[in-house]
Amino acid sequence: MEMKSVTRSLRILEAVAQHQPVTVGELTKIFGLPKSTVQRTLVTLNEAGWLRANRKDTTRWEIGARVLAVRPAALQGSSLFAAAREPMIRLRDAVNETIHLSVPDALDCIVVVDRVDSSHAVRTFHDIGDTSPMHATATGRAILAHLPETDVDEFVSGGLERYTEATLIDPAELRAELERVRADGYSVNRNQYRPDVCAIAAAVLDGDGTPLATVAISMPDSRYDGARLPEWGRLVADTAAEVAARRAGAA
Repeated sequence: MEMKSVTRSLRILEAVAQHQPVTVGELTKIFGLPKSTVQRTLVTLNEAGWLRANRKDTTRWEIGARVLAVRPAALQGSSLFAAAREPMIRLRDAVNETIHLSVPDALDCIVVVDRVDSSHAVRTFHDIGDTSPMHATATGRAILAHLPETDVDEFVSGGLERYTEATLIDPAELRAELERVRADGYSVNRNQYRPDVCAIAAAVLDGDGTPLATVAISMPDSRYDGARLPEWGRLVADTAAEVAARRAGAA
């Protein structure tokens, strides 16, 4: 009986991942189970951090942060993780700022999967598994800039949440910024998600141009120097290109 309960919980977790955000009623129809059984399973998975209620509609369920935190651990044996580690260390040594490797979670968010810290006493910090919004971060916009226009349309249609006074919330301004990212080869975030936190990021592209991940230089605003932006942009873009080449060579 206990194993059946575990199996049922995993199946419901998979169904939420596939259909999110999804209601109890919709899951009840999918599995043909009593509503009380589905609700109890959802609550248990929520308490464990695997599921969460949707912020805009709390009657709907979606994947929780714990799933996103487990995913980076699984990546550590992947070709992407192996290809990125040495170039990230060299980039950190060149700029002495924190370097992040992040991957997109569909159009929902960006997930940090690896980090190389700077030696500064004051530095930016993201836990492995931390998530951040696509439109308000350098990493997110580096991904959006290389997605098909239909995906960008879908993303924008969901609304652009404001996080700071600097956050891009106008769709036309976001699209113009994505054009700049494509032209320059890197994206810049200055206080647009977290106050006093800046980043420069570039996408790691697959052979067909699909964005797989991003490499980012992250620093406090107190050390951001606009005069050095072209240098930082070139370094992070070159690092992302090296990661892509190393990954392709290992595949």
